[in-house]
Amino acid sequence: MNVHISVVLILVVGAAAFAAGLWARFVMGRKQLAGAVQKSKQVLEEAGRAAETLRKQAQIDAKDLQHSVRQEFEEKTRDRRTELNQIEKRLHQREEIFDRKLEVLDQKEKDLSERIKQLGGRDQALKTKEDELTKLIAEEKENLKVVSGLGTEEAKQLLLSRIEQECRAETGMVIKRAEEDTRRDAQAASRKILVETMQRCAAEFTVESTTAVVQLSNDDMKGRIIGREGRNIKAFELATGVDLIVDDTPDVVTLSSFDLMRREIARLSLERLMADGRIHPARIEEVVERVKKEVDQVVSQEGEKAIHELVLQNVHPELMKLLGRLRYRTSYGQNVLLHLKETAHISGMIAAELGLDQRLAKRCAVFHDVGKAVSHEVEGPHALIGAELAKRYGEPPEVVHSIEAHHEDVKPQNIYAVLTIIADSISGSRPGARGDTLEAYVKRLQALETICDSFKGVAKAYAIQAGREVRVIVQPDQVTDLESIALSREIKKKIESSIEFPGQIKVTVIRETRAVEYAR
Repeated sequence: MNVHISVVLILVVGAAAFAAGLWARFVMGRKQLAGAVQKSKQVLEEAGRAAETLRKQAQIDAKDLQHSVRQEFEEKTRDRRTELNQIEKRLHQREEIFDRKLEVLDQKEKDLSERIKQLGGRDQALKTKEDELTKLIAEEKENLKVVSGLGTEEAKQLLLSRIEQECRAETGMVIKRAEEDTRRDAQAASRKILVETMQRCAAEFTVESTTAVVQLSNDDMKGRIIGREGRNIKAFELATGVDLIVDDTPDVVTLSSFDLMRREIARLSLERLMADGRIHPARIEEVVERVKKEVDQVVSQEGEKAIHELVLQNVHPELMKLLGRLRYRTSYGQNVLLHLKETAHISGMIAAELGLDQRLAKRCAVFHDVGKAVSHEVEGPHALIGAELAKRYGEPPEVVHSIEAHHEDVKPQNIYAVLTIIADSISGSRPGARGDTLEAYVKRLQALETICDSFKGVAKAYAIQAGREVRVIVQPDQVTDLESIALSREIKKKIESSIEFPGQIKVTVIRETRAVEYAR
């Protein structure tokens, strides 16, 4: 019995253990299933968030792309619209030129028709006159035979002599009238050509002055420009050769010099110094030297621009550089480079009206004053100097002759020289283009510097204070201190004997020796 009970207990315990195992396995399975479900939900949520992020990023990228495409399209459209406007403007200008040419051709056709009518009338008159003369000859023959009793041959000779005299007289009258008509027509045609040319080339110009105004950031800058005991302003005037005027006018200083290049160098240097903030003698000299090199480059660029504007080719680089130097020269207050370009345009237009080589006419005119770029360095008239330069740099014979003949130092030998003279006169005679007083003042200042430069040992000479002072910088290895005193007296005497001037002129001779070393 006990055995049975034990077996039963064992079975019951085994069943219970088996059931407990099954239940534990079931519970663990549910937990794992729940974890897997939770994990899948998390994966789905993350995937949803990632998809939403990708969708939003795609929308942003699409909007950016749409914006960039729209902007690019608008820019292209704007550029195309601008190009179309320019094309339309050029077409309108060409249409106006074509209309003007048609009007000129119509007028010429009318003049030609009128001329043909006049000639036809003259031919008819001459024919009528010839018929009258023939009848008169026949009548005279008969009259001579009856009245004089001369033989046929004698009467014939007498009649022919008489007729010859009458024909000569009438021929002379016809020739005289034809010459007068031709001269009158030629004068009218020339006036018409000149008027049309001047109207087409109505260039703007301004008379160059001897001063330039530089704006300051504040009035405190004036003290920095002057420097302690005036050292900065003295160094600036010495380095540039320009008179720096500091007065009570707020926030401005004035640069005064008859030389446009010096004044431009001084203006740029002063602006650089104010922008940099370091203003002292050494810095002033450094900046001025740097600006001088930059202005030399600008001179070359100005010459190239002038040649390209006139559409000229095969011009020597040195000749273009000389042309660019004239950007900073004036003639009676008129800028020489602008005067040359205007003269070239006028000469080219007249040549076009006359059926001549337009580019050759421009080439002759644009270089006619090139000698002024070196006239202070080489002795002689600027016309002959310019002709020699043009010949040296391979310009055609027509150009060389036009340059040397534009002031009639040499008699003009071709039509292009005459055109250069005419165009030069038109450009220089525009109302207000030139001022005699300014030019006389400039020449007096140039004469002062030329007198000083003529002495041995002089390195530089600057006329400042509106010509009331001239500063002469000598080479210390050629002129001693005692010799500089004597040099100032010699310069004074030569100025007094050479030029006329109001008041007095101060002559200052500066001799300076510098020793420079660099500590490293």
